[in-house]
Parts: sequence; C-alpha cells; structure tokens
Amino acid sequence: ILGIPGKFWGYFDQMEDVVVGAADSSDSFRVYKAGTGGPVLVLLHGGGHSALSWAVCTTAISSRVSCRVLAMDLRGHGATQVQCDDFSTQTMSRDVANVVQACYGETPPPMVLIGHGVGGAIAVHAASSMLLPTIVGLVAIDVVEGSAMEVLHSMQNFLRGRPKSFKSMVHAIEWSVKSGQIQNLESARVSVVGQIKKCEVDKDVLLEPASLVVDVAVEGNEEFHEQHQLNDKENTTPERRYITVCVCLQSVYNWRIDLSKAEKYWDGWFRGTSNLFLSCNLPKLLLLAGVDRLDRDLTIAQMQGKFMMQLLPPCGHAVQEDHPDKVADAITSFLLRHKFAESREDNQRSGTCKTHTLTHYLLYDTNSS
Repeated sequence: ILGIPGKFWGYFDQMEDVVVGAADSSDSFRVYKAGTGGPVLVLLHGGGHSALSWAVCTTAISSRVSCRVLAMDLRGHGATQVQCDDFSTQTMSRDVANVVQACYGETPPPMVLIGHGVGGAIAVHAASSMLLPTIVGLVAIDVVEGSAMEVLHSMQNFLRGRPKSFKSMVHAIEWSVKSGQIQNLESARVSVVGQIKKCEVDKDVLLEPASLVVDVAVEGNEEFHEQHQLNDKENTTPERRYITVCVCLQSVYNWRIDLSKAEKYWDGWFRGTSNLFLSCNLPKLLLLAGVDRLDRDLTIAQMQGKFMMQLLPPCGHAVQEDHPDKVADAITSFLLRHKFAESREDNQRSGTCKTHTLTHYLLYDTNSS
C-alpha cells in the first residue's frame, strides 16, 4: 500500500466501506474480510490503530482453522468516516452491531468477538449488551480494567512524547519498530498504513502571525526543517499584518486520530470491564502479555475456572502484532476446544480420506466390470 513493500492483499480477501444509518446522517466504516466458511471472527483493534493491525494475525489464524474474518476500523480510526466524534462504549458497541448487520443481515452466522485493548473493551460491552444475537465466544487481548485505569494517568504524556508527524511512511514504520510500539517488522509495514495519513502542504499559505504554528516533523532525534520566507503584504496595517509561508516539504504524514481529544471517554472504556467480562455467559478467553496485568476480580475468577487465560511471551501492548503466531495458536485452541471451528489439518485429512475412498471405489468398480 502507498508504495510500501509487502503483499497487503495476501492478508485479506476483500476491502469495502460499509455505510450504515440514514442517508442524511450515514457513517462509513472500512472493513476487511477473509475466508468463505465457518464462524465469523469479528476483530476489533486497539486505540489509535486500525483493522490492519490484524493483517498478519488473520493469515496465521486462517491457516489453522476454517473461519471467516471481519476486521473493521472503529469510529475515528483508519479509513472510517463518521458524522460525530462520539467515542462512548455505547456508540462504538452499536457501531459493531450495525456493521455486522449490514454485512450479514438480521441472522448472521455464529460469531466470535475478538478485541485488543480498547477494541477488547468494546467487544466486552457489545457481548454483555447482547447486541449481536449469534455471539458464541469472546476473546479479550491485553485489556484488564485495573492496569488500564493505571495507565490512563500517563496516557497524555505518552501522546505528547511521540512524534506529531513524519516526513514519509517509511520513517513512520521505522519509528514504530525502533520505539517498540510494534516489535514485528512485517506487522508494522502493514499496520502503520492505517495509523497515519498523508497531508499535502501548500507552498504559499497566507496566515496571520498570531495563528502561525510550525509543526516540525520529528523522527527520533532527527528534525526535518521547514524554511520560511516572510514577506510583508501591501496595504496592511501594523495591527494586522499577514505573512506568506513558503514550505519546502510538499507533504507530511500525520496521525489519523488525535486520541488526546477523546480523553473524556477513556475512563468509560475500561471502568467496570472486568465484571462485565465475567458476567458474559459465553466461553471466554483472556490473552495477556504478563500475569501482573491481572486485577483482583479476574485473578479470583481465573482461579475458579470461570474463563480461559493464556500468558504470551514478553512483548509490547500490540500483542497480536508482536507475536501473531502465538496469538493465532491461542485463538485456534479456543475455537477448537469449544468446537466453534474445524482444524485445517482435519479438513485436509478428511479430504485425503475421501479421495482414497473414491479412488478405491472407482478401482473396485472398474475391476468388477
């Protein structure tokens, strides 16, 4: 995508924009699909990411079990376009239900909700609200109420500390890997495309001095300087002077969503999710990068066997991107244990047996005649 190496279409079979809502106030959600049979795995990404964060993991899961995948860009993220920036759990959960209904009708096939981070919280809220009538399972990845609430206190500092923009897509990918935000280069090359967007910059922009803000693109310790040429315009007064800004850089890449503006919703994303997760009367799986992330309620419930839990190798928050194969193994085991899906190996063996049986029958029939 956008000149970045990698076989994007090797990860998903189809990309489309799903329009929901009335004609005069409709929203458009970017979705990616894969597979043709089996249950539908509805994949919900984390905050600031996009559906493309599931690309490599989707391939890994699809190679293990027969299933379909529906990965969507949540509101405000990726290529999704909505009328209002309402990031409440109620609205975002309803978005998921609306997209599923638009894709599969009133009676969708069996579905497993799988969410990472904020997407995991939305999956929990959607499942507990029973917005999707055919949900059979729930998987939450690296989302625990206790640790999430602690992290929120430092979230603004984290957002302020990262680069505001990049001079190229390649630089954004390099920063993502070097900073440890995504530890898997293959995942980063696909995922970062859904996190940033190209913004064209005009050479001559008329601005007032009071409103002039220069946003320098920073990558590590490297600064990509802009050269400004200031010219007084004719027929201006000292109280109201304009300047012409000549920008050498023709384009920069900015984050698609400014998460800092959604701060008022952060608390609602995670508060109460542990109890909601436990109250869902469904087979449940919790994937964590460390046992220290468990809070008290989940620890007690896990000891009582109320849900499956699996610890993954040490990694960053982007668990399914850092270790796509490990996450795929865990999800596959969950799907097979509850008989939600069939193993690719079993299908292949079954197909081989049928071929041998048919060959034997044909040989027997030919010899008999």
